[in-house]
Amino acid sequence: MTPKQPQGTHEDLHRHDDVKVGSERAFGLVFAAVFTIIALVPLIKGADPRWWSLAVAAVFGVLAFVAPKVLRPLNLVWFKFGLLLHKIVSPLIMGLLFFVTVTPMALLLRLLGKDPLHRSFDPKADSYWIRRDPPGPAPETMKNQF
Repeated sequence: MTPKQPQGTHEDLHRHDDVKVGSERAFGLVFAAVFTIIALVPLIKGADPRWWSLAVAAVFGVLAFVAPKVLRPLNLVWFKFGLLLHKIVSPLIMGLLFFVTVTPMALLLRLLGKDPLHRSFDPKADSYWIRRDPPGPAPETMKNQF
């Protein structure tokens, strides 16, 4: 059964593929590395390291090797947070790309009086059908396109 479509949108925002959660060991090692970097960054400016961050990094590192299953709940929370970010950020980036690339190009073409899609109405035209000579690909080639 297909999930019900939300009102007011033509887009199906449900995932159709199964995204797998990463391994707990990899999650623990990545977080250990991140907290190690956070701990050691103050050394660049001559300050003391952040000992609390180094302790957290050590805990993540040890758990990643000794008991990775303990990290499962944190890994799931992190995974769901990533999915939430995907739902929010992807449409924003796509909209930004559209309005930064397509819209200025359309405005420029309008200013120049160009109509590459030939959308303007021609009262003298009998038809908008474009005759092809030779007449394009054979119909058999359209059956298995991919």
